[in-house]
Amino acid sequence: MRLGINLGYWGAGMDGDNLAVAQEADRLGYDVCWAAEAYGSDAPTVLSWVAAQTESIDVGSAILQIPARQPAMTAMTAATLDSLSGGRFRLGLGVSGPQVSEGWYGVKFDKPLARTREYVEIVRKAMTRERLTYEGEHWTLPLPGGPGKPIKLTVHPERERIPLYIAAIGPKNLEQTGEIADGALLIFPSAEHLEDTALRHIRAGREKAGLTMDGFDVCPTVPLAVGDDVQALADTFRPYTALYVGGMGSRKQNFYNQLAQRMGYEKEAAEIQDKYLSGDKAGAAAAVPHELIDSTALLGTVDRIADRMRAYADAGVTTLTLAPAGFTLEERLTALRAGTEALERAGLA
Repeated sequence: MRLGINLGYWGAGMDGDNLAVAQEADRLGYDVCWAAEAYGSDAPTVLSWVAAQTESIDVGSAILQIPARQPAMTAMTAATLDSLSGGRFRLGLGVSGPQVSEGWYGVKFDKPLARTREYVEIVRKAMTRERLTYEGEHWTLPLPGGPGKPIKLTVHPERERIPLYIAAIGPKNLEQTGEIADGALLIFPSAEHLEDTALRHIRAGREKAGLTMDGFDVCPTVPLAVGDDVQALADTFRPYTALYVGGMGSRKQNFYNQLAQRMGYEKEAAEIQDKYLSGDKAGAAAAVPHELIDSTALLGTVDRIADRMRAYADAGVTTLTLAPAGFTLEERLTALRAGTEALERAGLA
């Protein structure tokens, strides 16, 4: 099992340290460094900055938002980043959510699965450097009846096929991801529930495409905090978990809330959402079960984290992406080093 690092969002308060964290991950042999975007920082700028100042670690978008860019623009960005980084770019895509898609980008959040499939097809076709034509429900290239003509990408990517990941939570999205992508970006993964909540759906998609799980990258992100007091460490992640389970999306459409329900926390997920949406964020955080946090994060001593890493590897994870917690740079670097040590103690390095 490989290790990755997730820098999260630029502008989240740890910007000055992120380059040092990425460089230390590079030195320690981490496989990939991911950066996110929502409605603040964009991922490609951050990834360019990191790639220019690291040596061997891959850089990946987790995610580039599908409603933010036309697919041909995403192909241009991917080709450019892959070329500039010397073949170290990984393209992670996702539909975002209805509030961001419609409120920030002005793009209707309808038929997300069909839009994702067409988007991936266009990106991959553009990356072949053939003249780009496409006829679908959501995109037609060139536009009919106008002056447009088929054009081909002028940038030569470092590789013919850049690894393409999709952020997926729901069963149908997970199945389609297995069918059309090279990897899945997962969030709030529990090793004990991973087969039922994710892998069986991904496997079904692979089988639909006539493929096996060989070569498919199962890549969840997990928070990492090192120390002796597991309860106290878990408590630091209560606001984070409450934000996603309670406040991401609407009451009717919150993918993270639905995931918590599929993991057996139906009552608790409803309570967290009720309190969060009523403005009681502290109450929502207090309602998050300790077991939910502990099972979806790496908490405790290096030996305890090593045990959890074995569980993730046994469950089918191929790249475990860590989000090291800490109030200072040194605390984050210490957590990063503990991740490497735990992987070695687990016999997974």
